[in-house]
Amino acid sequence: MAEETPWQQALRYANRANPYPFYEELRKTPVARQPDGTYVVSTYREIVTLLHDPRVSSDPRKCPAPAATPAEGAADAEAEPITEAVISLEPNIITQDPPEHDRDRRTMMPHFVGPPRSPHLISDLEPEIHRIVAGLLDGMKGKNRIDAVDDFAYPLPVTVICKVLGVPLEDEPRFHHWIEAALDALDFGPEAASEEIRSRLAGGRRAVQDFGQFAADLLDRYADQPGPGMLSAMVNEDGTEGRMSKGVLASNALLLIFAGHETTVNLIAHSVLTLLRHREALEELRRRPELIVPAVEELLRFESSVQFWHTRSALEDIDIAGTTIPKGAPIFLAYGSANRDPERFTDPDRLDLERRHNEHLGFSQGIHFCFGAPLARLEVQIAVGEFVRRVQNPRLVEDPPPYRHNQIFRGPRHVLVDIDGIRD
Repeated sequence: MAEETPWQQALRYANRANPYPFYEELRKTPVARQPDGTYVVSTYREIVTLLHDPRVSSDPRKCPAPAATPAEGAADAEAEPITEAVISLEPNIITQDPPEHDRDRRTMMPHFVGPPRSPHLISDLEPEIHRIVAGLLDGMKGKNRIDAVDDFAYPLPVTVICKVLGVPLEDEPRFHHWIEAALDALDFGPEAASEEIRSRLAGGRRAVQDFGQFAADLLDRYADQPGPGMLSAMVNEDGTEGRMSKGVLASNALLLIFAGHETTVNLIAHSVLTLLRHREALEELRRRPELIVPAVEELLRFESSVQFWHTRSALEDIDIAGTTIPKGAPIFLAYGSANRDPERFTDPDRLDLERRHNEHLGFSQGIHFCFGAPLARLEVQIAVGEFVRRVQNPRLVEDPPPYRHNQIFRGPRHVLVDIDGIRD
């Protein structure tokens, strides 16, 4: 059996808690061809270059080889149904190229953060986010052990995104189950051939289909009877370029429900975990709460909620960093590695809450810059700031904590914390 590449090692579950030593080795070859034909780009400069290169497609349908093909010899084509199920949906703004991407993003943005319909939507949510966070922390009173994921990091963003989109909160258990099933069945590494992953594949594919049907049904409901939230507005209002098709609407609705909370859960959980590992930073933030804005940017750089992205491919031969990425080749952009690149960030493995010029890739760059970044930033600033202020003497119970299986949306499954109480 061939020796595993640093990328393959980084994708192993045993290394989920700390992939950074493997990223360090990977960066020695900024653009590294993998045994399956994928090109992994791991350095900041090269990733930024490709994010702005029109020769790089984000549409997986333009990639002749499935981007989710596991390492050579690890699994056969039967190990790819989750990606196939996603591709079978209509495109959304993450998996589109211009001009379709630009048109659909322009159609969606006014309903979320843009004038004239909702220029203050995000800022107007601040009191509601404070209320939710206060309620979650109040609910911890009397406890001496909490789970920073289940009790705190998850309930906040899922409640907020349901309100923003107009998704009934009572439907959360259903779509939470579908998301978990789909993510746990997706594997890009050498363990994709394991019996455990294979046993999850059918359930993961079914979860994607059920989630897509849920989004379509919700949009149909709002088409018949308009209601509050962004999804109803998207269904019922004609933009300057007309309405999106039903299939594209459903695919983007699914994306917004998923991405609107999944990455924020991981960011809040990792922020708590990181601060409890770096007590001096925790105490500094408690003494100087005004640091919360740069602190969240540094926490996002330090533990990227999206470790890499996998749907890009080369539309032409691309010469970069002494390597030619051939036309049609899948390209993985390793954001988690780029955010620890010493060529871009001084002493990148050190947590620095006042880091200057912190242009991390936690929200990507270019035309696919994260749609929900303003909302995520506000949620995490409030959540982490209030956790630091109100939770008395928090201590990690287990370090490292157990991690979720998914490699793209890397985050702890649980973060158990012993506490002395909750301040008012």
